Amino acid sequence: MDIAPVARGFAIDGELVGAAPYGTGHIHDTFLAVYRNGRRESRFIHQRLNRRVFPRTDVVMRNIAAVTRHVRRRLETEAAPDLDRRVLTLVPTHDGSHYSVDAEGHWWRTYVFISGARSVDTPEGPGQAYEAARAFGDFQRLLLDYDGPEVAETIPRFHHTRSRFEDFRRVLATDAAGRAAEAADEARFALAREPIVDRLLDLAAKGQAQTRLTHNDTKLNNVLLDGETGRGLCVIDLDTVMPGLLLYDFGDMVRTATATAAEDERDLSRVSVDEALFEAVTAGYLSSAGSLLSEAERRHLAFSARLIVFEIGLRFLADHLEGDSYFKVHRPGHNLDRCRTQFKMVRVLEERDERFQEIAERATMAAFAPGPRS
Repeated sequence: MDIAPVARGFAIDGELVGAAPYGTGHIHDTFLAVYRNGRRESRFIHQRLNRRVFPRTDVVMRNIAAVTRHVRRRLETEAAPDLDRRVLTLVPTHDGSHYSVDAEGHWWRTYVFISGARSVDTPEGPGQAYEAARAFGDFQRLLLDYDGPEVAETIPRFHHTRSRFEDFRRVLATDAAGRAAEAADEARFALAREPIVDRLLDLAAKGQAQTRLTHNDTKLNNVLLDGETGRGLCVIDLDTVMPGLLLYDFGDMVRTATATAAEDERDLSRVSVDEALFEAVTAGYLSSAGSLLSEAERRHLAFSARLIVFEIGLRFLADHLEGDSYFKVHRPGHNLDRCRTQFKMVRVLEERDERFQEIAERATMAAFAPGPRS
């Protein structure tokens, strides 16, 4: 793809000398671009936004601009070191906008590339899981006093589990792609778990869980880790930052950081939940965001993991039934494979529920024990 015409629209000091696809995201098309100004080289991230997934693209960009501005201001107030690597920096266009529209109507945005950092799809050990969870918790903490423009929903009812369940039930009944028969076992599995979909929503209705600004897509690879220290550095992929429940973020961290196999693994005997990584995620998150949680939310940490793994599996299943209109697929049945891995994780979390509850309770007690914490 020739991105030079798009790149020229952004206020970058230098000449584009090369660009290549970058990352493993399911939604947008991302490119790492190198610019040269004399002897100095600099790097930027150009992204072509998927407007089918995010039709309210103007809202997405307005949210990101407001949230990154607030996080930067908070970090400045706290005299945080290495500020430019701790928060994403949007590059404006020459007319001051945060996005550019190309000749074919595609929307593009540009970020300053954060050097000396890396992301991982799966943790290489508990330390990385701890640091990613700590960074996500810190991101929630920094947004706790957000007082800028309204951060609106970019995808309405994104983690609203009742709505997701009803969407699944609708596409199952419609069977527009003629795939319901091959997914009959998965559909039965999902329908049998309807009783759990309202539990966190009920907490919120009772005032025992507060709606706050949350990330809503807390995959492990949405945290950049410092390449030298391994410390969680910067939270990225802010398209879905909007009001939500804190436990939705925690549950998705567990889903992506503790799985023992790839998200689309076909051999389900390899799919499980790593207890040591679950403990690391819980401890890391509580170290930075524990004080934000109510007592009821802390009691539901382990449950939230099971719920969000189920919800994501439900979304993969619904997308398969609808004909793969949301998530990128690379082979026939790809979304059904993804669904099956999630549902296998749900089974593991159900079967070992007491054990995961015990781990969460122990981490909670440690986080609130007297004495210094990291």
